[in-house]
Amino acid sequence: MRIVLATGNPGKVREYERILASVHVEVVGVSTTLPSYQAPPEDGLTFADNALIKARHAAAATGLPALADDSGLCVRALGGAPGVRSARFGGPALDDVGRCDALLRALEEAGAHGPAARAAWFECAIAAALPGGEADTVSGRCHGRILDAPRGNAGFGYDPLFVPSGEAMAFAEMTAEGKDAISHRGVAARGLAELLGRVVGGLAGADAVV
Repeated sequence: MRIVLATGNPGKVREYERILASVHVEVVGVSTTLPSYQAPPEDGLTFADNALIKARHAAAATGLPALADDSGLCVRALGGAPGVRSARFGGPALDDVGRCDALLRALEEAGAHGPAARAAWFECAIAAALPGGEADTVSGRCHGRILDAPRGNAGFGYDPLFVPSGEAMAFAEMTAEGKDAISHRGVAARGLAELLGRVVGGLAGADAVV
């Protein structure tokens, strides 16, 4: 099955390539396969809301089964922010480094010092949808804490600032396989086969848009 991931994030495409390698599917970024595709506004209140918006939009636009995900970082001291605004935290002009800096400044302003005050979790929701509108989701979380300064060069987004519970390394210091084993997206993706079975069913032999 060919899967086109509805994201402009190359790091996410690479993660899905690894996660779905065992089920022998081809993962292709939407910009490669559907250059004219226009993503819908992500105005949902939850990660599942946004994943469903994107999956249903892609399915309706292409006439094919669709998968989409939405994920982000939630920090307890910030009331769950950045949350669904993780990719836009601090302003749309910032890159990953800028958003990490903005997060550290926000924690400093909130007086959040020490591991307990910097409790956080990554969350991911994956949605599958058919052109007729039928859809469902799976989700996953990874709890941990925010560091005082970035560490590591792997991963993307807030990975240099996040240390999972029970681990010594930040996501950005881990191997890809080590991160996939415990990450929010890895946890959610382990329910992906069941999700596809529920929503897509016998269409697994057809192309799908993610």
